[in-house]
Amino acid sequence: MTALIPNRFLFDFEFPLSYRSSLPAIGGDLSDWTERDLLPTLGELDGKEDFATLWACWNETGLSVACRVKGKSKPLKCDPKSFWTGDNLRLCTDMRDARTNKRATRYCQQFFFLPTGGGRKKDEPVAGGSRIKRAREDAPPVPVEKIEIASRVTRAGYTLEAHIPASCLAGFDPIEHPRIGLYYMLEDRDHGQQYLTVGDDFYWYVDPSTWATAVLAR
Repeated sequence: MTALIPNRFLFDFEFPLSYRSSLPAIGGDLSDWTERDLLPTLGELDGKEDFATLWACWNETGLSVACRVKGKSKPLKCDPKSFWTGDNLRLCTDMRDARTNKRATRYCQQFFFLPTGGGRKKDEPVAGGSRIKRAREDAPPVPVEKIEIASRVTRAGYTLEAHIPASCLAGFDPIEHPRIGLYYMLEDRDHGQQYLTVGDDFYWYVDPSTWATAVLAR
């Protein structure tokens, strides 16, 4: 029997986000990511086994994120015009961690990362930003050309990593505001969804109070 309310919905999660004096190079090779950078595997609380590995870290220059997906049989399907379909990674941030807010503020942002779908041959990775639905106030537009992104694709999966510079993060201030809201949604045509806290049924794409808290501490 499937639980009506997932266990993860019953908790407010908080974890430290790894600080790196030198962030990993963005090239698609994930060998310079460490266990300390791993994001928590909270799916275990709901009896779900993760199909991908995700990392994140930060320093004064911004945030970096990476993922590795294995065991794929279907070809990648990525379309920047409808980034929420097919294979994609989305990252949501709230630089004020206003956990009581049910609607996004100007400090809340959604970024998306695709392993393919860009370039003339549609085989290059793509990064972008998107408005959060029903936000009280939209964050400033993201200069997506400043986001570094790289991927490596094989028949059985892919690696993806990206760096979001501080200039793209609305209100980024790790000294005055070291606690931020953080959420990720990874979608895969073979495996389905993997996410940090709650899924689509609980409107994570509208409600920042469903995200976790990441602490930007050294």
